[in-house]
Amino acid sequence: MRIFGIVLAAGQGKRMKSKLYKVLHPVCGKPMVGHVLDVLEAVRVDRKVVIVGHGAEAVQAYVGDRAEFALQAEQLGTGHAVSMARPMLESEDGITVVICGDTPLIRPDSLEAMIRMHVEQGAAATLMSASLEAPGGYGRVVRNAQGGVERIVEQKDCSPEEDAIREINAGTYCFDNRKLFAALAHVKNDNSQNEYYFTDVIGILRGQGEKVLAYCTNDPSEWIGVNDRIALSEAEAFMRQRINRAHMANGVTIVDPSATYIEKDVVIGADTVLLPGTALRGRTVVGEDCRIGPNCELTDTIVGSGVDIKQSVLSEAEVGDGSSVGPFAYLRPGAKLAGRVKIGDFVEIKNAFLDEGVKVSHLSYVGDAEIGKNVNVGCGAITVNFDGFNKHKTIIGDDAFIGSNVNLVAPVTVGKGAFVVAGSTITKDVADNDMAIARERQTNKAGYAEKLRGRFKAAKENKKSP
Repeated sequence: MRIFGIVLAAGQGKRMKSKLYKVLHPVCGKPMVGHVLDVLEAVRVDRKVVIVGHGAEAVQAYVGDRAEFALQAEQLGTGHAVSMARPMLESEDGITVVICGDTPLIRPDSLEAMIRMHVEQGAAATLMSASLEAPGGYGRVVRNAQGGVERIVEQKDCSPEEDAIREINAGTYCFDNRKLFAALAHVKNDNSQNEYYFTDVIGILRGQGEKVLAYCTNDPSEWIGVNDRIALSEAEAFMRQRINRAHMANGVTIVDPSATYIEKDVVIGADTVLLPGTALRGRTVVGEDCRIGPNCELTDTIVGSGVDIKQSVLSEAEVGDGSSVGPFAYLRPGAKLAGRVKIGDFVEIKNAFLDEGVKVSHLSYVGDAEIGKNVNVGCGAITVNFDGFNKHKTIIGDDAFIGSNVNLVAPVTVGKGAFVVAGSTITKDVADNDMAIARERQTNKAGYAEKLRGRFKAAKENKKSP
């Protein structure tokens, strides 16, 4: 049986009070509508239609070819929004899932269970519900004496008896597709908001004698719809806890889950330890037996196994097996470290390949470079890669030694086994096994320091006098 998905993403989201369109606000690094599409893809939905309205261009740009789009140019309610998919889907046979684009915490397992209940019991409609101690603000699920679902009543339209109901509509549904669009044609806007409520479809189907079911989720987070920044923070907390627990269940040690931030698409190997203040973002992949943190931020970075990274920032970088980074290092896009590389404190690497066994221990900048095996780069050494107009490359051969406070003015090549003396500014290539020195000869002037101190003291006194 074919499955279709309709994602409601046309509302303005005024309570977010943001220039960013509501469903594009991220939860654990991914826009809310992206999480919803992930769930639909996980349950193998055949066609997905995203209903767009406010911010349509931005939503379409983010979603791309993951879905089709239908425009709700005028905001006349959720029933009107779903009806925008009529030209695309009404002639199809199958099941249609209707889900809100601001519900990022729905689990694939729950949606699959709801679809299974819907199919096995031959329902025309099945809704996801939850039981809350304080259900204020949510539509209530009204059942009949036999426990069947009769209708959904929005909070604004509840009678006192209906207002006391604790079972709420979680906003996700399964329908027989043809029956869905047939019932939508009967939805009216005679309510306090003068809107076409999608929830009225439930009552219409029941009035036609159709079977309507409710799948009650026991996960307290799945029903959260994000309408303001408070709910956004709650969704972030639930999602982060869910992600961290999954990694710990797979063999990752997270010393303090409340102070560790892992985005949804991150992959981490077993026996890796994450210390407090660690943030793993984007599509970062970390191997086994690593130690990351404290206070590290890795974005779209690939880390091998047995790596130690502390108090550092890495973005679009690669770190090979057995390497160490930090403290206080910065690996920028294009930084690629082979195995057993050491990057020490206050070192910056950008668009550079460092082969096995390289050591850049402290206070250095390596940009636009290729560095061979077992090279030692001394304290304060710099690849001078930018001439004010263009970037240029530095190449250093295997087993070379670069002394402290060396400037390598690119484009320049230092050969295998070459030795560059500390304090040199190198502007010409250095051949294999040569030694290069490029600095002024030192001159000492006897007793001159005392003269300088006297001169500085006199100048200081002159400034104080009126």
